[in-house]
Amino acid sequence: MSEPVIASMVEVRSHLADVLDRARRDETPTIITRRGKQEAVVLDIREYRHLRRLAEQAEEEWLDRLADEAEAEGAEGSVSIEEMAAVLRSHHA
Repeated sequence: MSEPVIASMVEVRSHLADVLDRARRDETPTIITRRGKQEAVVLDIREYRHLRRLAEQAEEEWLDRLADEAEAEGAEGSVSIEEMAAVLRSHHA
């Protein structure tokens, strides 16, 4: 992927076909600005899907790690749902 091009909303509106071609053909994303602030990115759909897969894999690995850590800690110090409900009821009484 090439370094992104930065363009204003006005520029993108008047040259949208060029922006899309640059993303698809040249694999060059365009960062769209509005009032000087970066707002969005146009990138090739394949790159978007690839980034989504990477993000989903990272999230899944993170959740797996959390589950493994919780399992390794065991039941020591845990509270059942019934015990938690009793504690909550006693605080509201």
